[in-house]
Amino acid sequence: MTHEEHHAAKTLGIGKAIAVLTSGGDAQGMNAAVRAVVRVGIFTGARVFFVHEGYQGLVDGGDHIKEATWESVSMMLQLGGTVIGSARCKDFREREGRLRAAYNLVKRGITNLCVIGGDGSLTGADTFRSEWSDLLSDLQKAGKITDEEATKSSYLNIVGLVGSIDNDFCGTDMTIGTDSALHRIMEIVDAITTTAQSHQRTFVLEVMGRHCGYLALVTSLSCGADWVFIPECPPDDDWEEHLCRRLSETRTRGSRLNIIIVAEGAIDKNGKPITSEDIKNLVVKRLGYDTRVTVLGHVQRGGTPSAFDRILGSRMGVEAVMALLEGTPDTPACVVSLSGNQAVRLPLMECVQVTKDVTKAMDEKKFDEALKLRGRSFMNNWEVYKLLAHVRPPVSKSGSHTVAVMNVGAPAAGMNAAVRSTVRIGLIQGNRVLVVHDGFEGLAKGQIEEAGWSYVGGWTGQGGSKLGTKRTLPKKSFEQISANITKFNIQGLVIIGGFEAYTGGLELMEGRKQFDELCIPFVVIPATVSNNVPGSDFSVGADTALNTICTTCDRIKQSAAGTKRRVFIIETMGGYCGYLATMAGLAAGADAAYIFEEPFTIRDLQANVEHLVQKMKTTVKRGLVLRVTGFWSPPGRNEKCNENYTTDFIFNLYSEEGKGIFDSRKNVLGHMQQGGSPTPFDRNFATKMGAKAMNWMSGKIKESYRNGRIFANTPDSGCVLGMRKRALVFQPVAELKDQTDFEHRIPKEQWWLKLRPILKILAKYEIDLDTSDHAHLEHITRKRSGEAAV
Repeated sequence: MTHEEHHAAKTLGIGKAIAVLTSGGDAQGMNAAVRAVVRVGIFTGARVFFVHEGYQGLVDGGDHIKEATWESVSMMLQLGGTVIGSARCKDFREREGRLRAAYNLVKRGITNLCVIGGDGSLTGADTFRSEWSDLLSDLQKAGKITDEEATKSSYLNIVGLVGSIDNDFCGTDMTIGTDSALHRIMEIVDAITTTAQSHQRTFVLEVMGRHCGYLALVTSLSCGADWVFIPECPPDDDWEEHLCRRLSETRTRGSRLNIIIVAEGAIDKNGKPITSEDIKNLVVKRLGYDTRVTVLGHVQRGGTPSAFDRILGSRMGVEAVMALLEGTPDTPACVVSLSGNQAVRLPLMECVQVTKDVTKAMDEKKFDEALKLRGRSFMNNWEVYKLLAHVRPPVSKSGSHTVAVMNVGAPAAGMNAAVRSTVRIGLIQGNRVLVVHDGFEGLAKGQIEEAGWSYVGGWTGQGGSKLGTKRTLPKKSFEQISANITKFNIQGLVIIGGFEAYTGGLELMEGRKQFDELCIPFVVIPATVSNNVPGSDFSVGADTALNTICTTCDRIKQSAAGTKRRVFIIETMGGYCGYLATMAGLAAGADAAYIFEEPFTIRDLQANVEHLVQKMKTTVKRGLVLRVTGFWSPPGRNEKCNENYTTDFIFNLYSEEGKGIFDSRKNVLGHMQQGGSPTPFDRNFATKMGAKAMNWMSGKIKESYRNGRIFANTPDSGCVLGMRKRALVFQPVAELKDQTDFEHRIPKEQWWLKLRPILKILAKYEIDLDTSDHAHLEHITRKRSGEAAV
């Protein structure tokens, strides 16, 4: 990347103007996107305008279209809804309305429009763009605009960001607002679960989703619901019998409650609506269970955005500005979307067309086609749900294999969800499943027991590790471990944990040379708040920790906003891995995030202090600084992001240099980051990882069966299951060795480091933005065939 290309991003917007509007139903995270569009637009030298009240503001003009400043988007990152307002607009549907909108834009020299909304809003934007030349010539003929104004505004660039809690837009894995809506739903489901258990009740919960069952489907996976009704997959004709049988079986197994999730658009095979009241009446009439209905309604749209939605909104906002400023008259209107953890640009109308095709397929009762059009991620969710909720485990275990499941390392929220799905999928496949307590230590000591279906009942929503977890590695205890593998006839091992789970896996591979008993397939599912396991972009538990940090930062910012002129230095977990500090910095709007991977000197610290001194002269009189620290120090090594620049040192420096200008306070978050109930993302991710790991395990055991016993000695019989860019992949632990920095317990390459410039730009640092890695326009057909993981 040359200096000229670097510099180009800073000058890309000079002489250009961008307008940003939010339209249609509001969604949490829209404000993060608006904030990013404004700040990155200003960074590139462009003028940025707010359009208040959506398309209505565009039509009405006047004070509805206001120039934005850097400070005008301060403190909006953590707010739900949309601060600039949204409205349904009839006027814009008429050509006369669009003519007025074009006039308002031309008069302000705005030729770039960023629309944040659902498919209806984005379709409207595309219509506007296609008519642009005709609208200008009409305005010229009427003498409303000059020839010079028409020439200056000869074409209109449009980029869409999808803000919709339903996740009903094809072409993106997640729309802005979906994750936050799931947070609201899960908070309620968790609360209802406790009361339902007390009274042995059945609860029918109705969630939003008129044409899309995503919220209902992921909720059912995340809470282990007995049944889910979604519009894309109507139940079979005898569903009433099947449902009642399923509910009574759950009770027979010892469960004290039943949860049924219904999307508001749920239908049967004939297109007839299935309402929550219908289901309640059926359960009461046939089974006589005490049954209650809860309709969640607009609660799902409310509340503060989750960390995921803030980061998604911010990343999409940055990408939208780049797409607008790089646009030409020939570039089609595009939508910036998410595929795996990659930002991609897709032609807007292709996405709208596929989204309409889903509705059309459902109208024509082609439900299999509707499911396929929703994409791989949706189908994966549906397949795992069907397995866990509808398939009965076989009674006999003849010809079955024995698989053991264990947790290794520090506790992480979501570990229990992974154990639950691993155990249950194992049982469904007819295997005998053992659980090991206290990691490799328990495997050596024989703390092993068989798990039945109800052993893991209700585990999805529970934080920490129910099996118990330790950091002990296996090498010292190979003899005892080998003896127990033989004693319990263990033929495969699922290891759920952090960096120690990975290094433990490497030790098992080495140990195979000495001990034949260790020649069994094993798979590592990454689960650690630090997100430092090689071979995976995400670890189970990191999202929960990120949300915990975010919530704390929000409260601290609120306190700082009240007292004015105050800077908070917050220490996060992470060892040598700066993932939590960087992502929390993005999600909480931090001024700086100090991490090991990006070395810093005293000069950098001085520059940061000076930056905060300047900030205190504006209307935003508060600062937030994050620093990652090691929470576990191996003997003889101090694990810090920088050994000398400790949190205390940084705090003392800020206190001294800020004297008379700002106060400094420090806050060490500590072990609260490892606790708490797992977020919907972690529950869903863990459930799918457990299911995928167990499916792989069954295949590998069959493959390794020789002369009446299991013998697995190939590199691909010991893998890490990780999410890489757009897919869930199994990678041999031995191959990951070269990609690992063992001294610092981190992967050598980490995808999230590319997001650090965004954090700095949004905090108003004059830095270079590397645009070489920006998304290029793809096509939706290619996108849908790639496997999206979560």
